[in-house]
This record gives sequence, structure tokens and C-alpha cells, in this order.
Amino acid sequence: MSHSNSASAIIYAFAANLGIALIKTGAAIWTGSGSLLAEAIHSFADCGNQVLLFIGMKRSARAATQNHPMGYGREAYIWSMMVAITLFSVGGLFSIHEGWLRFHESHTVENAGMALAILAIAVVLEGFSLRAALGAMASERGERGVWQWFKETQSSELMVVIGEDLAALIGLVIAAAMLGLTMLTGNSMYDAVGSMLIGALLVVVAVLVGREVHSLLLGEADAGIRDAVRGYLEKQGCVNRVLNIWAISHGSQVMLAIKAELPADLSVGEAVELINGMEKQIKTDHPRINWVFFEIDNSD
Repeated sequence: MSHSNSASAIIYAFAANLGIALIKTGAAIWTGSGSLLAEAIHSFADCGNQVLLFIGMKRSARAATQNHPMGYGREAYIWSMMVAITLFSVGGLFSIHEGWLRFHESHTVENAGMALAILAIAVVLEGFSLRAALGAMASERGERGVWQWFKETQSSELMVVIGEDLAALIGLVIAAAMLGLTMLTGNSMYDAVGSMLIGALLVVVAVLVGREVHSLLLGEADAGIRDAVRGYLEKQGCVNRVLNIWAISHGSQVMLAIKAELPADLSVGEAVELINGMEKQIKTDHPRINWVFFEIDNSD
């Protein structure tokens, strides 16, 4: 994970969402639109989320201590989980609640044409934010598809920003469509439905992001590194069998544990020299690996 890429994406997202939130708030007050109010709440929640992500990213970069010898890399996941919870509750459930109230209480949407123009401006600003986030993602995605990257990435901050931006763009389209139907029919029910749809969208995104961050918090394996290291070891003449390998993500770094069988006639000094050489090559091939624990054994 590149902290500089993630930081840039967070800053772009914060600037865009703050501008959008202020515009939407003014428009919601002026027009009385429930969809716009839901979108304004969503944007303000996103601003707070970006602050949480930035705090988590900075705290995760702290140096290791005696009490935390592997550093604080996973702290970024804790703050990302807080964002997912905020997105679910403040963004999603509140928007559904607001839409439900407006669905059962008639209300008037005024100046809907101006509201649509404001939504168009918001789409442009949100598009800039998403473009920056996708650019940061492209630098680490490689040949993987977007969904595969989402399932495998350890960049929880970047994953959250992209999820938020995508939800925001889709939400803006929903808000515009519902306001358009309200203008055509004069029925404010469509505006209320728009608020509930936006809330449901945010809940879905929050659940997807939260599930992935939860997996990272538990210590998700890096299958790519694990399989590559296994392939490397199996090609070494000094390794009789690879019994097991663990490659556990710890923030932007990986802890690698290896259990392998070496020839029984090796002296301790020879085994140490061979293991040190293999560890050095593994770290060179995989810069994310920060710790290597190599155990010699003849059974798993």
C-alpha cells in the first residue's frame, strides 16, 4: 500500500465532499427536497469519514515499540471499520428514516430545476474525487480486475474512499432521477423514495466495505505472496519439502512464517547460512515482507 497514494485520494475526496455538502445543504433548504437532504447528510458524513481515514493512516505509520513489536499497521483497519459503521448508520439508516417520514407526510419540493443544476455540479466534483481515487488504485492494482483488487487489497483507506465515491455518484443519479419525476408528476412521493433508495445504497456499500475490513482486522492472508514464496522454496535444492507457509498482512507489511524440511545431514551453521540466504532473496522479491520466521521440521 502506498501511503502517499492513499493520502492524495483522501485529500481529494475531503475537498470534493466538503464543497458538495455545502452546496447540497443550501439546495435542500431552498427546495425542501428529501433526496437532496439525504445527499447532503451523506456528503457531510463522508467529510467526517475522510478525517477518520487520515487519522488512521497516520497512526498506523507509527514506529514499533516494545509493547507493539510489529508496529501499528493494523490500526488503519480499525479506523476504516469506524468509517463503515458511520456510513451504515449516519449515511444509510438516517437517509432511509428521513425518506420514510417524507413518504408518509406530504411535502413540497420547490425550485427543483435549480436543485437538478446543483446535482450536476456535484456529479462533476464527485467525478474528480473518484478519478483521483481510481488513479491511486491503478498504481497497485496491476493486472487484477477491480473486484479482485477490492477482495485482496490491504489498502483499507483507499478501498473505503472508492466505495464512498462510487456510492455518492450513484446516489446523485438517483436523486436527480427522483427529482425529475417529481417535477414531471408533481408527486413528492418520488423524492421520498429517492431518499430511501440512497440510504439503501449506502447500507449495501457499508456492509461490503465492512466485511472486507473485518477480514483484514482478523489477519488476512496474502495468497499471492504465500504462493510465490512456496514456488520459490520448492525450486531450492536445499529444501526437501515445504510443510506450511503463513503470509499474514499487517497493514502495509506482511509477516511470513515458513515450516520446511531441510536435509538431515546439514550442520547448524550450514542450515543457518542457507536460511539467511533464502530469507534475503524472499525480502528482495517481496518488499512488503518485513518479518520472516523460518522453522526447520520434518512434519507439520
